[in-house]
Amino acid sequence: MTIHKLSQCIQAPISSSFSTSTISELLSKQHWSELKSHLTLTKPATFLDQLLNSGIDSDLVYRFFNWSQKEFRFSYDLEPTAKLLHSLANSKKYSRVRSFLDSFVKNRKHTVSSVFHSLLLGGGRSGDATVLIIDMLVLAYVRNSEMNSAYEGFKRAQDYGFKLSLTSCNPLLSGLVKGNKIGDVEYVYKEMMKSRIRPNVNTFNIFVNGLCRGGKLNKAEDVIEDMKAWGVSPDVVTYNTLVDGYCKRGGAGKMYKAEAIVKEMIADKICPNEVTFNTLIDGFCKDENVLAAEKAFEEMQKMGLKPNTITYNSLINGLCNNGKLEEAVDLRDKMVSLGLKPNIVTYNALINGFCKKKMMKEAKKVFGDITKQDLVPNAITFNTMIDAYCKEGMMEEGFALRSSMLDREILPNVSTYNCLITGLCRKRDLQAAKELLNEMENNGLKGNVVTYNILINGTCKIGKSRNAEKLLNEMFNLGLKPNHLTYNTLMDGYCMEGNLKAALKVRARMEKEQKQPNVVTYNVLIKGYCKVDKLEAANGLLNEMLEKGLNPNRSTYDIVRLEMLEKGFIPDIEGHLYNISSMD
Repeated sequence: MTIHKLSQCIQAPISSSFSTSTISELLSKQHWSELKSHLTLTKPATFLDQLLNSGIDSDLVYRFFNWSQKEFRFSYDLEPTAKLLHSLANSKKYSRVRSFLDSFVKNRKHTVSSVFHSLLLGGGRSGDATVLIIDMLVLAYVRNSEMNSAYEGFKRAQDYGFKLSLTSCNPLLSGLVKGNKIGDVEYVYKEMMKSRIRPNVNTFNIFVNGLCRGGKLNKAEDVIEDMKAWGVSPDVVTYNTLVDGYCKRGGAGKMYKAEAIVKEMIADKICPNEVTFNTLIDGFCKDENVLAAEKAFEEMQKMGLKPNTITYNSLINGLCNNGKLEEAVDLRDKMVSLGLKPNIVTYNALINGFCKKKMMKEAKKVFGDITKQDLVPNAITFNTMIDAYCKEGMMEEGFALRSSMLDREILPNVSTYNCLITGLCRKRDLQAAKELLNEMENNGLKGNVVTYNILINGTCKIGKSRNAEKLLNEMFNLGLKPNHLTYNTLMDGYCMEGNLKAALKVRARMEKEQKQPNVVTYNVLIKGYCKVDKLEAANGLLNEMLEKGLNPNRSTYDIVRLEMLEKGFIPDIEGHLYNISSMD
């Protein structure tokens, strides 16, 4: 029977001949055909309402709800749905409520406000069942990656004075952190504290992680005091998250702070683990402070912790970046002697180190060792080698490696093409570089800002800055946002051609795109004016740069010395507080 026909039937209550016990039996035994025959006089929605009011087991009502939707191919309105949810919640059928809401959120797209309205109508504002359902609803939104709805649901719950549980609040916080919605994370945390939703160590750790991701490291440290106020002890995860936050920010000051946090955790009788030291060692290596990394490595072992592959890879990478290749190879050998198997990350670090030193023979040997160790090179491995070959002008070897990638079914990525395009531009073969860009696009890869910066630079170097500006226009058409390097390169190209008018137009275009000139911009333009002997105008730009609070760099001083002082022109810097003419 169709819904249309059902709607025309007389709506009748459950009759005595069709008793509650009979319905229960039919539902429990899933005698759907017999049940369907009794629906000739009643709409499914009306029948559902009667079932909800009859005292039948909510599990059986839930069974009818699902069967009737499939059988008659329709969805119930929010009102009966809310009533059923309250029936299940009042019967303490919590797993059913969770499952129901998960399916509801996944398959229906009701607004959060309409769902809240129906739930409040179905159970009132004070009922425990309503709070529980809303708590589970927020969790269902999170589980289905509907973070905007989850956040809105949390806010509405706060508006109505509903106190949610950690079951929904912790996953909500975690989901917002993953989505980098740090402002929302702070709001949820603040409201949780205000509502006296008792946090646990996981709550605090998630919040600390969010603040660290957002660069709010001082606030993240303050959370430790919050924890103590709530009687919750920070654990190794809390401190590791803080250490990671400072290490990721880098810089001597931040690394000093990261080290201080490790000392603080030891003072608080919380033992650092492998993760703590691996994070610290990696941070020092990325900060190019290998000595501090090696000291942390020794400290780790003194504490009875065993360095693992991650530890060794960080140190090997740090040594390679500092040109200490013999020490890096020795460390790899030590790693093997301890029974730790180097992985592709280890080999990539060594290859990168040799390539940086232009030791291609040694890099090639390490590359060959990869397959001997039953490892598979990845795109990073190939790109590192290709980049080094291209920088050495060995384009044949670079293209041969690209072919080898394809043979191994490793797809070249944008970085692969960027390396090859750079090599072709260095050889001033712009035609081949453009053809490679077309090939890349035919293979479903889109050039990025780096790709176009390389092409613009190459085009300017051969004195065709007008063509380079066409590439800038192409970037806009592709939705790419040029950066300072893009504009500065093009300005430099025009300046080298003596076309200052065009260079200034590029500067105006840059400013229109909300990018203010930086030191490099001024260096390019000052040098450009000096090149055509417009030294007064160059001096004016120098003053403009200083007035904007931009600090001159080594290039600025070299330009002033070579292009002004050595030509007998003493720049008038209008009393700025340093003596530019004294720089050697």
